[in-house]
Amino acid sequence: MPSALKITLMLSLLLSAGSHAAETAPRKTLAPFASEQALSSYLQQLQARQAALLREQRQLQRATSQYAAQSMAAPPPAPAAPMMAKAAPAASAEAAESVTNVQTAGVDEGGIVKLHGKHLVMLRRGKLFTVQVGGNALLPVSSLDAFAPGSDPSGSWYDEMLIDGDTVVVIGYSYSRGGTEIGLFDVNADGKLAYRATYHLRSNDYYSSRNYASRLVGGKLVFYSPLSLNLRRGDPFGGFPALRRWRPDAVPSDFKRIAPATRIYRTDEEAEIGAGLTLHTVTVCDLAQRDMRCAATAVMGPQGRVFYVSGESVFVWTTRRGSDSGVFRIPLDGSAPSALKVAGAPVDQFSFLESADGHLNVLLRAEGQGDAMWDGARGRGDMALLRVPLASFSDGRDSAPAGSYKALPGGGGYGLQNRYVGSYLLYGNPGNPGRRQADQAWPRQPLYAVRWADAGSVQALSLPHGVERIEALGDDAVVIGAQGRDLHFSSIRLGAQAAIAARYIRADAAQGESRSHGFFYKPQTASEGMIGLPILGADERPGLNKSAASVLYLRNSGLTLTALGALAARPGQTPDDGCRASCVDWYGNARPLFLQGRVFALLGYEVVEGALRDGQIREVRRISYAPIASTAR
Repeated sequence: MPSALKITLMLSLLLSAGSHAAETAPRKTLAPFASEQALSSYLQQLQARQAALLREQRQLQRATSQYAAQSMAAPPPAPAAPMMAKAAPAASAEAAESVTNVQTAGVDEGGIVKLHGKHLVMLRRGKLFTVQVGGNALLPVSSLDAFAPGSDPSGSWYDEMLIDGDTVVVIGYSYSRGGTEIGLFDVNADGKLAYRATYHLRSNDYYSSRNYASRLVGGKLVFYSPLSLNLRRGDPFGGFPALRRWRPDAVPSDFKRIAPATRIYRTDEEAEIGAGLTLHTVTVCDLAQRDMRCAATAVMGPQGRVFYVSGESVFVWTTRRGSDSGVFRIPLDGSAPSALKVAGAPVDQFSFLESADGHLNVLLRAEGQGDAMWDGARGRGDMALLRVPLASFSDGRDSAPAGSYKALPGGGGYGLQNRYVGSYLLYGNPGNPGRRQADQAWPRQPLYAVRWADAGSVQALSLPHGVERIEALGDDAVVIGAQGRDLHFSSIRLGAQAAIAARYIRADAAQGESRSHGFFYKPQTASEGMIGLPILGADERPGLNKSAASVLYLRNSGLTLTALGALAARPGQTPDDGCRASCVDWYGNARPLFLQGRVFALLGYEVVEGALRDGQIREVRRISYAPIASTAR
């Protein structure tokens, strides 16, 4: 396995231009455990190694304590200090119209608002809501708790929602019940909601500040979830992937394994006992049956992870000590996973592209911790683009060739943003968005542009603002970021060369939503369209308990950006909604919406409709769908 990304890059060769479509089937696949007995024997070996490691650590602690006590009584002899230092332990199915800004076409992502027929469906603060928008209406219709009737929602967070046919799926995490919670609800053509069932999927906390846990691909509900193996427990199988249907008297023994030994895989890498061992689990659930059925595939690896879902597979990038890493390719059809040994770490899911020419492309930094919680914003070291044929994946014994890595400029600093748009990979740093003083000099920030399919040169476009968001405008792009107290939108033309086309500046403003779904672009022709983005005042920063401010709309006309105006939330105190669960907007509370030629803004508990008149977006009407506290409890 490569020992360091910078060494690998020194050896790398430029890839030849003009990639062609290739066979994508792996040469070999990982081997599963042959039986439950084989898996049990392997786990017993790991437990024995864990116990031995703990004994060594305790002996070292006792020796260290005894030495410290002796040191208090008398001065140590001269050689003692270096001896002690030497003995220290080593560091161990698409709707006709979508309201979701997805990374990959055909792969819907969990969100806080979806469209069902003529109704918007919203998930907020532990409740589901429907609002009729069809037939030129704007009318609240139905609301329902997002958790099971009679259950205790305390300690649970309900953050993501998907819709398949007439089934609404709510995904949350329950700290009290220790796993992913899946709520199924029926929604009819009139927008009425009805509870169906709740399931618990055993998992560790899936939350990421950048990624979403759930996907919907061809009517199949797909989850990635990490499961840390606790080798100290008597029965490690108690932490394996399992599912149960909730009922008021549910008990832990109701969980049923959904990943037998023959669907659990490992590579030839020796497990790092002291560093933690994780079952990286992909669960696929069939929503066609009212009684949901799920099957899981799991691979063993180190803790650090970033995952990406394409139309065919889930890719899980795991990281162990230094820059040594592995990437797993787990097919959604349940067939055997494959893997490659690699170097470095991706930033987040946007670092990946499974391209139509049969390659996996990944932007890498030398070091990274995965994308759990806020870890995706961290990372450092040299940067590179890995480009490997999917057919080069195998049983995990092979390494990506040195020539698969292309060295890239940039230091991969905190908060790095990256996105594939058309034939380009774009990336850059936000600089210091916390500095909002207009009178301070602002260092120019580079936006790097590289054609991912060939060995062309990397362009550095100098921007007078940070790179806080990169989004596609059809085949071109827009880069959004702060300079002083102002928010800049720079359109980027992506032709034979990348070039800055135009800029719009919103004075005294800041981006209001950092997640990908906060942005939406509605194309009208190949070169025309409308942008929507939640914004705040420059003195405000996005926060977990902030009320929505406004959604700004811009027209894109041949990459010239002009302001159309904003739809703002009604000022005043947030209504008392009697919230019982998920009372913090982790995933934001504002979204621009474009439906049937109409323009909306979701702003907390308000839906505001606007209309374009004389080149400006003006409010037409608004409704509040907020529950009343006396009836919400």
